[in-house]
Amino acid sequence: MPVSVPDSLVIRPENAADHSMIHQVNDAAFGGAGEADLIESLRRDGVVLLSLVAEVGGRIVGHILFSRMSVEPPSGTAVPAVALAPLAVLPDHQRQGIGGQLIGRGLAELRRLGERLVIVVGHPDYYPRFGFSTAPASSIDSPFPPDVFMALELVPGALDGIQGRVRYPDAFGL
Repeated sequence: MPVSVPDSLVIRPENAADHSMIHQVNDAAFGGAGEADLIESLRRDGVVLLSLVAEVGGRIVGHILFSRMSVEPPSGTAVPAVALAPLAVLPDHQRQGIGGQLIGRGLAELRRLGERLVIVVGHPDYYPRFGFSTAPASSIDSPFPPDVFMALELVPGALDGIQGRVRYPDAFGL
């Protein structure tokens, strides 16, 4: 069945007045406060690169956050990367293309900002439609199963010759 994005969908950067509703969206989408608490910690640690909300009819129904991370080679300089986490849509607005719109807008903005690499841990049937793949991530050591650890090169070849261990912000607790 084709996805029908709501006509009144607006995607915009978050502002401080949105924080309470972003917390509620993440609580509802994930069935608990874990992701919402993560967002607050990432903000507090100053590692948020981009945070977008999706509104339908003036109500926030979705949220996506991108934060700074890196790939640390055995020797040499760490390679800057971006973590996509979390992505949340209120349960009654899921399967309407809102998450996809948030991802698309976020990736476009990251390209505009000159970012080269985005990493996500997510559903292997969902994220590949946006260009994420386990193949480029295979040279990166991570604590996650290889079928859910994916990367997207925003600049072709961004991972060429790069090997090392993924380093998430401290707020992830890894």
